[in-house]
Amino acid sequence: MSSQYSELYEILGYSFKDESLIREALTHPSLEGTPSYQRLEFIGDRVLGLAIAAWMFELHPNADEGGLASRHTNLVRREACAKIAADLNLGDFIHMAKSSEDTGGRKRETIIADVCESVIGAIYLEAGYLEAEKFIRKFWHEMAHNVKVAKRDAKTRLQELVQSRGKSTPVYTTIDKKGPDHQPTFTIVVSVQGEGEETAKGFSKRDAEQLAAEKILKRLKSEWKI
Repeated sequence: MSSQYSELYEILGYSFKDESLIREALTHPSLEGTPSYQRLEFIGDRVLGLAIAAWMFELHPNADEGGLASRHTNLVRREACAKIAADLNLGDFIHMAKSSEDTGGRKRETIIADVCESVIGAIYLEAGYLEAEKFIRKFWHEMAHNVKVAKRDAKTRLQELVQSRGKSTPVYTTIDKKGPDHQPTFTIVVSVQGEGEETAKGFSKRDAEQLAAEKILKRLKSEWKI
């Protein structure tokens, strides 16, 4: 066992018998020809979702479906996974190409959040659901016991605002995508009927759309004196 993984195992509170699993969970797609974390992230995301859903059901016996769903959203979203990954210093253990490392890949929210989910997926595949749930309950404990009902995101607030003024649903258009497939930057334009448009960039379509929505929402609220 490598000393690097020994340190990681101590942090995680779990030691892998099959080290190929943890290596895959920590391998960024920039290392071509090597299995990356993407498949493990896929299954880890589902395991996390189920574990958090069951936990919220248990912790909030009087909450309705909307309240449960809102809390669940806050706990499984990228920002939550990235916070856990940062707390565990997972970025220090990622295997990635130097080009990705040089552009801040070890601290990039999208990457470390994906790695967090991939580690959950790896634990699930080796040791089963209960071990993965144990990991989740250990490291999500503080957030899970303090989570609030999620605020509506910028896209939702924008849609509600413009529709209250009798306007059509905002339209989001991708006008540019730059960079390699594993590290793209998207440029999104959002337009509102009769109110012009705003542009924003992000490391995912979702982020760029939210930023664009926030920009036009802020402008419209100022113009409409809301």
